[in-house]
Amino acid sequence: MSDSFPLPLRPLLEKRERPDTLPQEIAQINAQYGSFRDVTEESLRAKIAEEKNKDPWAEEDEAEKPTAEVDTTERMDQLYKRRAEITQFAMQAHMEALFALDFVSLLLSKHTPRQAELSMSAYLKQVAPLGSLNAEIVSPPPKSEAALQDIKTVSRGWRIQNFNAAASKLLRSATRLETEVASETKYWEEVLAVKNKGWKVCRLPRDRQALGVQYGFLEATPIFRDRGLAALRRADDGSLLLDKGLIPQKVRTVRVRVKTQGQFTGCSKVSWSLPDADSIEGRILQARDTVYEEELFHEMVREARIMGSQGVTTRQNLVQVPVSEEQEVLLDLVDVDQGEPADTEVLSNEHDTLADAVAHSIRILLAYAHRQNLRRRTQPPPPLTPKRRHVPEYQLLRPVMAYLQHTAHVRSLESFMGDIVRVLKAAGLRCGFTSAPFSSVRLPTVHASVPKVETLVKQFLMPFESTFTGNLLTPESSFCVKVRTNTVSPPSGTYFEITVNLPHHPEVKPPSRIGLQAEAAAALAHFMLLDIVTTISSKGAKSPGGNDAGKGVLSWEAAYAHHGELRALSSLGNNKKMKVSLSREELTVETYPLRGVDVSGRAEKGKSANSRAQSWRADSSESRPSLMEFVEEVSQDRP
Repeated sequence: MSDSFPLPLRPLLEKRERPDTLPQEIAQINAQYGSFRDVTEESLRAKIAEEKNKDPWAEEDEAEKPTAEVDTTERMDQLYKRRAEITQFAMQAHMEALFALDFVSLLLSKHTPRQAELSMSAYLKQVAPLGSLNAEIVSPPPKSEAALQDIKTVSRGWRIQNFNAAASKLLRSATRLETEVASETKYWEEVLAVKNKGWKVCRLPRDRQALGVQYGFLEATPIFRDRGLAALRRADDGSLLLDKGLIPQKVRTVRVRVKTQGQFTGCSKVSWSLPDADSIEGRILQARDTVYEEELFHEMVREARIMGSQGVTTRQNLVQVPVSEEQEVLLDLVDVDQGEPADTEVLSNEHDTLADAVAHSIRILLAYAHRQNLRRRTQPPPPLTPKRRHVPEYQLLRPVMAYLQHTAHVRSLESFMGDIVRVLKAAGLRCGFTSAPFSSVRLPTVHASVPKVETLVKQFLMPFESTFTGNLLTPESSFCVKVRTNTVSPPSGTYFEITVNLPHHPEVKPPSRIGLQAEAAAALAHFMLLDIVTTISSKGAKSPGGNDAGKGVLSWEAAYAHHGELRALSSLGNNKKMKVSLSREELTVETYPLRGVDVSGRAEKGKSANSRAQSWRADSSESRPSLMEFVEEVSQDRP
């Protein structure tokens, strides 16, 4: 045998599944150390000191002594010798067991000969007859009365002491049980109170022995849905504790601020009142609101990343949404008890209502997105595909941004039209317009299956449309402007659709779609300028027979209507030219004489010394003639 082959000779020690019972341990102690009466304090202290001074590695050192190298023949001899010793030990143990069996069988043969005979060996049957061995109880020596009295006293003392210890343990157990019952009663009463308030109480998924409260929203994204479940722990006095493992430590909320021309002019309210911050319900409400606010800001940041082409920017904890050239809305996530930095202090409260409206709108839109998730989840799922379906971003900022931009464009156009009308009224011209902001928003019929809140939010998510209609100066001349803003569907943004009815200029057609408010305003101003030129040329003084010289009054005709130019030709050589310009600030009319007319019919300018000009402004308080009076005055054929 070239390779070593270790053979274990000791039996394997199996670990018992259950510990020994008290009677078994007492029997083992009696067998190892003797009766308890022989055990003294000195013997136990000596045993403990001996165990402390004993070297724990002594036996292993002796067992692990290196053996000398031997050859193969010697190893075989040693192996055979060890085998013979093991066999001899086994045979000896077997013989001793047989001797013990014969002894016990012979002892029992006195009382049960048949049963004992079955276990006796043949040699014992031949040598010793059945019942030849018997056992009797030998009475111990009598004890004195003093010893018996001492034994009775000690026994009585032990029993009294054991009874007192048992009574004390029972009293402590009763007290502890009473405390536990009171604590459990208080705990379950508070749990029941939480459940009666409408909160969902369930078992924790990872700890089936603990209860939890679902304060979050099941239709939220997984990261916030998992944070919406907290354990309800029991304190020592039985009061209910909300496990703060996933609950935010501070109350946080989304703050909305309005910035106008580089200064903060409005801020939403960043705090809310809780019923009782120290109660369990108050802590649950605080945790729910904080998780909702964090989810709201998270979804706004996700949506802002796809709105970079519309001017939306994001930073570490800030989302900037442009509304107009002068105004923007800033959204950030802040602590409720956080103070306002000096550089971001709100200077005025002009737009606090706007900030509060935006704050309420984004929260309502997030709740609507949760409802849509629930509706999709209750419907049959779509077919399985190998590609992972993209979770669309919630519509939170896009509807708000579209509404604010549409409102800004409508107000700007309404202000422009109001200025133009006031300027024309100052010039004595009658015209007007009517505006219908958000004419597309109509309250639809409410169905029983769809809640009213969802119906209103659906209207808020549809494209916005406002209409401006009005009459121009000449009869049957009118215009109509539709301002339309899309929230999600392309083309996104605001565009203007202008339709005009100019009977004297049927060839004039406005652009089908205008994307800038300044271009729409310029187009409307140009159409009004054409109508003013038409009004002057049609209402100019003319003689019934067409003989202007006889009346001494010039008649005006449009030379270049799109440039606001008119001319008046006279047989007396008193030719004149009129230039009309219109803006939202003023209406200006300028006339000057002409030296003649070229071949193409274009008038040539004369000297500017005899030119006349008149302007009308909406805020002017001076008494001035109207436009038609000025035209009649300059139409007199005077050299």
